Amino acid sequence: MNYKLIVLDVDGTLLNSNRELTKRTVQTLRRVQQMGIKVALASGRPTYGILPIARELDLGVYEGYIISYNGAQVMAAKDGQVIFERRIDPQMVPYLEKKAAKMGFTMAYYDGNEVVSTDIENPHVRDEAEMNGMTLRQDDVISLNMDDWPAEIMLVSDDEEALSSLEQHMQRHLNGVMDTIHSNPYYLEIVGYQVGKSHAMSALVQKMGIQMSEVLAIGDGEADINMIQMAGTGVAMANATEGVRRCADFTTLSCDQDGAALAIEKAIMEEVRIADVPIDAMNAQSGSTLMGNLGIQYTFASAERVEATMPVDHRTRQPFGILHGGATLALAETVAGLGSMIACQPDEFVVGMQVSGNHVSSAHEGDTVRAVCTPVHLGRSSHVWNVDVFTSTDKLVSSIRVVNSVMKKRG
Repeated sequence: MNYKLIVLDVDGTLLNSNRELTKRTVQTLRRVQQMGIKVALASGRPTYGILPIARELDLGVYEGYIISYNGAQVMAAKDGQVIFERRIDPQMVPYLEKKAAKMGFTMAYYDGNEVVSTDIENPHVRDEAEMNGMTLRQDDVISLNMDDWPAEIMLVSDDEEALSSLEQHMQRHLNGVMDTIHSNPYYLEIVGYQVGKSHAMSALVQKMGIQMSEVLAIGDGEADINMIQMAGTGVAMANATEGVRRCADFTTLSCDQDGAALAIEKAIMEEVRIADVPIDAMNAQSGSTLMGNLGIQYTFASAERVEATMPVDHRTRQPFGILHGGATLALAETVAGLGSMIACQPDEFVVGMQVSGNHVSSAHEGDTVRAVCTPVHLGRSSHVWNVDVFTSTDKLVSSIRVVNSVMKKRG
């Protein structure tokens, strides 16, 4: 299957039960993004609460996406451009306020970096603010002080039966006006009409110009069911509800066992062949990295050889107009890194350990050098590469050895 987009729920899927990203998950998602596959995080969290996770996964570098407020907003991680948005009509807020007051529910919504609530002492509201790194603001009459159309309003109570009863009432009487999402026992989330992760995913697929069959979606909650059903391949976590598992194409391990990383590795990495290494996509993704800043471009990649070019210009030369040795070493590490990535097994990742070079001759400003990387040793715990760097006239500039440490992902 040729996947072009991975859509991941956050809590209970991407994060473990301690709300942490594991090293294996980070490495796996960075690796698939290096392969040119886009990643979107889809959560009931506000955008502000997802941004730190997106940054840790380098979604901005690799032009990924954030689907927040259970699908009310889709945003490009690189520049914050809003691709899709559907909010609640503020005229409906007084109605929700009256319902909340009548039934004794706490009401809350997100405003920038704040959680605004009628009861900031409510433990669930406080937990929501802490989880998303947001501050709390008390507002006893939300409808009078709300400045903007809200993306999502939460009604909070420990009485799950009462929340379910209100949800059924709203589904009968407000169909076509607002939608509800009961993602956990003590929250009833109110969103705009036809808001959901599946709607947001459809908008994103259309924006990217791809097919739904090219999407891999992974989740664990009721809010994830439609996106799992709609995607080309839908995956449920082992900790998912029974309804989610029934709708999925297959079930992976739990969030505490790196289930999302395992599903991605099995669905994508184990299917990748050397001929499928997307050189153009990898070059396109390198713009804001060191590789891009030095003008390095991959030109060939296989199990036996990796090649790349680098210009000798103001970015890579010494003040005297000749190629800087440090830039040459960076070029060598770049090609050796890709070589090890190709050679690794799906449950492994690579860390650069040592680079040493012999500089034989000079390359002058205006030239373009070519690095040819070949394996010396591909062991279980380390890879050793020889990298020869040539001028455009095939004069040897440097001969470099790169050692990469191969490590098993912790499962």
